Amino acid sequence: MAITGIGSGMDVNGMVKALVNAEAAPKTAQLDRLEKTTTSKVSALGQFRSALSTFQTALEKLNDPALFEKRSATSSAADIVSITADSKAVAGNYNVQVFNLAQSSKVALAGFDSASDAIGSGTLTINAGEESLSIDVSDASLTDIRDAINAAGKDSGLSATIVNDPNGEGGARLVLSSSEAGTGNDISVAVSNATGELDTLAFAPPSGTEADFEPITPDDPRAARVISYSRDANLAIDGINLSSASNTVEDAIEGVTLTLNKAQSEEAQDNAETINLGVTEDKAGVRKSINDFVDAYNKMLGSVNTLTSVTEVGGDDTEPLAAALVGDASVRSFMSAMRSELGSPASGQGIRILADLGVSTQRDGTLALDNTKMNKALDNNFEQVNAFFTGEQGLMARLENKVKPYTESGGVLDNRTKALQNTISSVDDQREALTMRLTKLESRLFAQFNAMDSLVSQMSSTSSFLTAQLDSLPGVVKQDK
Repeated sequence: MAITGIGSGMDVNGMVKALVNAEAAPKTAQLDRLEKTTTSKVSALGQFRSALSTFQTALEKLNDPALFEKRSATSSAADIVSITADSKAVAGNYNVQVFNLAQSSKVALAGFDSASDAIGSGTLTINAGEESLSIDVSDASLTDIRDAINAAGKDSGLSATIVNDPNGEGGARLVLSSSEAGTGNDISVAVSNATGELDTLAFAPPSGTEADFEPITPDDPRAARVISYSRDANLAIDGINLSSASNTVEDAIEGVTLTLNKAQSEEAQDNAETINLGVTEDKAGVRKSINDFVDAYNKMLGSVNTLTSVTEVGGDDTEPLAAALVGDASVRSFMSAMRSELGSPASGQGIRILADLGVSTQRDGTLALDNTKMNKALDNNFEQVNAFFTGEQGLMARLENKVKPYTESGGVLDNRTKALQNTISSVDDQREALTMRLTKLESRLFAQFNAMDSLVSQMSSTSSFLTAQLDSLPGVVKQDK
């Protein structure tokens, strides 16, 4: 309900509110526009920075020298010999034969009636190559000796188990194993200061040649025996015979590791069949990284075009719809630097510009990749491709130097965002100041209108008083209404 003046009858409240709103409207509209525009720019700069960060990641991947040092290794029979290669490996093909695998020593000592009965006291000295283990026992059973060997030999690769013959003929016996493969690492056991039957555990493996490594089964079922001799792996690479104490062969070919999984069949060995191993540059990884770079650039360009677009939305009398970063100096400067760097030739010979790799710029500014031309460049000039992309003067480093000032902390976009956020904060401050000013204006207008209303009321009372006095004077003729 409208509040009217007591003396004047005017709508004082309505008039004051109208005057206050008229005073507030221009400034409020100005602050609303500023806040909306600034908020849109903050959001747009965030999208722009995100697009640059994604592009920056693609640059870093393609600028990694390790990408060009990776090697792809293949084996025609990976179940027999598998292969891996590092950056030191030279591309090439190798023919390999695997005659036998490296193996470690394993022996079964003499058998006894029971694993729990005491067999004597003394010192057991177990040797396996350069490893030597001395065990002192007293009135010990096979179980006690097993436990003592496992406790003392866990760091030297020597271990013991007990095997019981279900038929009873072989009895219970200690089986000793060594983790050390290679010729000359056979297990032997010496016993000193023995009492009881402890010296029965002494064992020295029969001597043999490389061609005579088949274990011999003694006639006595309880006699000590060799389960497996320690021996080197034997193989040939391109007809050169080699031996290795391990089934992992790392030193035969620089940068290449061979893992021997099993020996070739006797028939394959008799026929001198070979396994083909190949080492090549990992060009597939480089191809993918170049494709990722082109895709990342085009995606970034798409984001920039969206953030700087102007769209016609109506007829000639309708203003076009402008994106938040239309005409933005930072965006223009960045894209100009990108185009300039992409078109600048590298120093040196061979591949100097992206077009030499099959990467061309389209009419809309996007990059397009000719896979045939790229594959030819990788096949014929792999090292030149490496030099073009990587290193301090490589294209990726030059582009990174253009991107970094925009994306780094305290950089161009960071500072611009902070400045815009300060503007938004200032809008809030200005709104508070406007509210205070309008409150004071409203109070002042109410005071002025109330004073006017009071004056009008007084004048009306005075007029009525004077009229009454004049009407009461003698000789005054009243006119009929």
